[in-house]
Amino acid sequence: MRETIYDFIGIGIGPFNLGLAALSEPLSDVNALFLDMADSFDWHPGMLLNEATLQTSFIADLVTLADPTSPYSFLNYAKQVGRLYAFYIKEDFFLLRQEYNQYCKWVASQLSCLRFGQFVELARYDEARRCYVLSCLCTRTGRVSQYLARKLVLGTGTKPQLPRCCDGVPVVHSGQYLANRAELQQHKTIAVVGSGQSAAEIYLDLLKDAPRHDYRVDWITRSPRFFPLEYTKLTLEMTSPDYIDYFHALPDSVRDPLLDAQKGLYKGINRTLINAIYDELYRQSLVGSPPSMLLSNTEMKTVEHDAQRGYMLALHHDETGQTANYSCDALVVASGYGYQEPAFLQGIAPRIRRDTQNRLAVARNYSVDTHDGEIFVQNAELHTHGLAAPDLTMACHRNSVILREILGHAPYPIEERVAFQTFGMLPAIEREQVWV
Repeated sequence: MRETIYDFIGIGIGPFNLGLAALSEPLSDVNALFLDMADSFDWHPGMLLNEATLQTSFIADLVTLADPTSPYSFLNYAKQVGRLYAFYIKEDFFLLRQEYNQYCKWVASQLSCLRFGQFVELARYDEARRCYVLSCLCTRTGRVSQYLARKLVLGTGTKPQLPRCCDGVPVVHSGQYLANRAELQQHKTIAVVGSGQSAAEIYLDLLKDAPRHDYRVDWITRSPRFFPLEYTKLTLEMTSPDYIDYFHALPDSVRDPLLDAQKGLYKGINRTLINAIYDELYRQSLVGSPPSMLLSNTEMKTVEHDAQRGYMLALHHDETGQTANYSCDALVVASGYGYQEPAFLQGIAPRIRRDTQNRLAVARNYSVDTHDGEIFVQNAELHTHGLAAPDLTMACHRNSVILREILGHAPYPIEERVAFQTFGMLPAIEREQVWV
């Protein structure tokens, strides 16, 4: 029996590749397959807190910004499950994370091109058949299979990252929070370390229950203040195709420090959440001092752990230079996520481009292969494409570009110029004008 050679295979089924699958499903001129080692779709289950919301509008769902008529839109989902009018009355652009996860599960249940429980062990290139061969292990049966494809789309996602000082120390990463919350609340002192949205959500969740469970919760961040996410309209244009073009054209020596300076634009805290934290502290202060301490400008330098005595943190205050030891019984570290290359890429390493720092050299069209159109990446291009890389808002644009590159035509219209502002120098004709 002749093996099927797919036009492309997506590896990893998170929101980005799930969106690509939903956009690919109706197309008659593409034969695609998507693989994931998980048993089913589940988006950051450790952070699906009851009141946690996305930081992007519901319009930035899996498909709408590429195809507003798609049956896989959030609005169609809301209609099908009988919640469209309730969502309208709610008058809130920002979906609850639990709701977004339910929506993605609904879309996944309708797509025929998804294969869960498939762990990709190795990728290699077959010169004779001019295709990629993926060796996969079924996580349920242990059966080994192989799949063939002309092109690949890597959507294996980001992995939890902990500071080096936590190496070998049994801390709870924010991605594991819900699974550990009940156990955390059995302790007398809990510290939350981190500066972004996840740290803020966890801190508020623990703070609300602190009086009932009789524990103390402190929030430690090395940021000079609790930065709000900048959500003004001209700033949002920095997640546009226009800005991606500009950022990608910059040299690495400019991009890297620029990206570091922009962290507050995509790693900040929702203003509503910041205000909710203050309001909760204020409410608790009506009956006494809140069982909490907020420490900004404070970096965790070292961590020691003892099974009986808990944790000892060496803290350093950035502005004063002061140091102090801080002890707690439980520790949650909300240090975010980072891209980690999957091991299966070793089999096709010669076909992948690298930059001078051995990172993936991602072309403007999201390809990383030496032929500029065989291997594409999702959310692995922060260093080349800027803060739009992890943003759900730009997922449809990226998927539209990837489909265009794979098919040789654009099945969905691609809006290339959307920003009112100019990010680079004035056009050449303006620069050449001189005073007479």
